Amino acid sequence: MQLRESSLHKKGLRRFISDFRLYKKHWALAVLLLPTIIYFVIFKYIPISGLAMAFKDYKIGLGIWASPWVGLDNFSFAFSTATFTRAFTNTVIISFLKILTGFPAPIILALLLNEVRHMKYKRTIQTISYLPHFLSWVIVAGLFSQLLSPTTGVVNYVLKTYFGLDKPIYFLGSNDWFRGTLIVTDIWKDVGWGSILYIASIAGIDPSMYEAAVCDGANRFQRLRYITLPSLMPTITIMLILRVGNVMVAGFDQIFNLYNPAVYKTADIIDTFVYRYGIGQMKYSLSTAVGLFQNLIGFVMVVGMNFVANKINDSGIW
Repeated sequence: MQLRESSLHKKGLRRFISDFRLYKKHWALAVLLLPTIIYFVIFKYIPISGLAMAFKDYKIGLGIWASPWVGLDNFSFAFSTATFTRAFTNTVIISFLKILTGFPAPIILALLLNEVRHMKYKRTIQTISYLPHFLSWVIVAGLFSQLLSPTTGVVNYVLKTYFGLDKPIYFLGSNDWFRGTLIVTDIWKDVGWGSILYIASIAGIDPSMYEAAVCDGANRFQRLRYITLPSLMPTITIMLILRVGNVMVAGFDQIFNLYNPAVYKTADIIDTFVYRYGIGQMKYSLSTAVGLFQNLIGFVMVVGMNFVANKINDSGIW
């Protein structure tokens, strides 16, 4: 046992020396990495100490460490409230709806654009699809509030004039329509931007594979099915793992700017719950506890999805 531990220690020491020599040789690249490391240390690792608030009855005057410990009381209180249960349920439902509809959308757009041979037309479509991503949700929410207005909105006018709709639809004020509106606006805003990665992956596929397929008589659909999609699978798998890891993040910016008390039943999510309690009611300990719970679930989902991906096609993140 001691010999084994000694062997592992020597192996680890040799690896450390080898890595040190490598970094010393490429010191310029290591220096370029320093700003990123400093960023993560300051904004990601140091704030971790603030998670202690989740187990305290935080008082602003006392500070984090002088505030009294309450153990798991904040978690117990949050889990016992009907508001949190509603927010948790809505978060899961909205996130999975976005995964089912929003995740394939950029892939489909990339595949369609790849089949376009007219380069000027292709670039125009790409540019138009990218533009909404650079608009903030404040602007997008204002735009859709006008378009979907039940009184002056263009959408309701078209539905009434050309499709004989008797009553206007309250897209942003009805629990029956709000989630669908969220999904459509989310896809509209980010489908073009999300397709960039897949377009780049398609561009990296060896053209000789397509040439060989054409020589064998494969049509466009067959080339898409047997060459393009299999080549995209590693990228799709990694993006899906990351997306599932954010299953407890349903899109605060979007929902906060679009929702209202009339649709809390189907629109209130964990992030808006944390905002109302943490900022509105200054219950910082409660909001920290809920945020910690949210991130723990995300961590478990990432690890679980990565394990499944490695078992299926060995294309996990690690």
